[in-house]
Parts: sequence; structure tokens; C-alpha cells
Amino acid sequence: MFKLIDLPYHKEALEPVISSNTIEFHYGKHLQGYVDNLNKLIAGLPYEQMPLESIVRHSEGGIFNNSGQVLNHNLYFTQFQAPKTFWNGQELSVETVSDDQIRAAAPSLSRQIEAQWGSLQAFRAEFEAKGATLFGSGWVWLSAKQDGTLAISQEPGAHNPVLRKETPLLTFDVWEHAYYLDYQNRRPAHLNALWNIVNWKVIEARYTKNEE
Repeated sequence: MFKLIDLPYHKEALEPVISSNTIEFHYGKHLQGYVDNLNKLIAGLPYEQMPLESIVRHSEGGIFNNSGQVLNHNLYFTQFQAPKTFWNGQELSVETVSDDQIRAAAPSLSRQIEAQWGSLQAFRAEFEAKGATLFGSGWVWLSAKQDGTLAISQEPGAHNPVLRKETPLLTFDVWEHAYYLDYQNRRPAHLNALWNIVNWKVIEARYTKNEE
């Protein structure tokens, strides 16, 4: 039986990038719902004994949709950390994470990103564009292939790069429930803000594990 993951931070920790209100609904209700639905659907089936990624790779229909969303959300929620904030005289603002900070936290990954995209800025621009232009609901992913090269992909619905035997590294959720309470229809603003809460040490660990 699968359980709702524990968040590595308090529900208020990601504010003002992601509000505690969004965390309560997105994590506490949407993800909990996917976990509950998955457990009901796989009860008494061979899937019940399989790891989550294996279920995603070998299932279809409702089991695929719910297992995919559990996997996607688990990776999504565990990739963040509290932003550095300051009071600008009117409201709480977030300090922008610099390229040097990313390189320090994720040296192997940042080298590969710069080798393929030319710069971290160019990578982020393409990643945001892919997220902003994905039609309907889904995810934008950075994944690693078996040879260590990277790919950015638009994944509709509950899809995940594991279906192509790639290692999922970083994802931004572009289902409306991920951002609508905080950003309404401003999906690009949501995507741009998320960079300041990414825990690059977590992303680096996912990448280096792929290389083992």
C-alpha cells in the first residue's frame, strides 16, 4: 500500500512562491486523492507488489493515471526548498538564485546543461517555454538518458520520462491546480518563480545516481 509522502519542509516554507493554501490543496487533497485511488485500483492485483515506477511503465487506464500522478508529484514536492526572502518595504520578496549558486549545488548537472544548451539561462528559457506552451494539463521535465545526456520534454496528463527509460530529474507541474490559487491564469509567471525554490542538490543527486 502506498502512502502520502512526507514533505521535507513545512507547508508555509515555500511562500511567497507557493502559498500554504496551494500546498494544502495540491499536496493534501490532490496527491492524497491519487494515492488513495491507486491503492483501491491495485488491491488484490500483481501491481500491489510492484515498485511505483514499474507500475507506471506497465499499466494503463486508471492505474496508469493515478500511479503516474503519484510518481510525478512525489518527485515534484521533494525537489523544493525554502527561498531566501527579504522585505522590500511593501511585501515579502524572493532573492533570485544565481548561476553560480546552481553550479555550486549541482556541478555535474550544470556542466552537462551548459555543454548542451550553452548556458544555464538558455536552458531555463527553453524549460519555461516548454512549460508555458504545453496545451492543457501536464508536466515539463528535465530527464537524463542512459548515456548521461539531458532532454527537456512536455509530458501530457500523468506521463513521465520513465516510460522512455530515462531518469526524471526536475519537473514543473502545469496542471492548473498547481498554480491557479496563487497565479490564476499566469502560468509563465508561476514557472519563472519556481526556479527560486528548486533544491539543486536534490536534482544533482538524481543525476549522479543515473550515472552510476
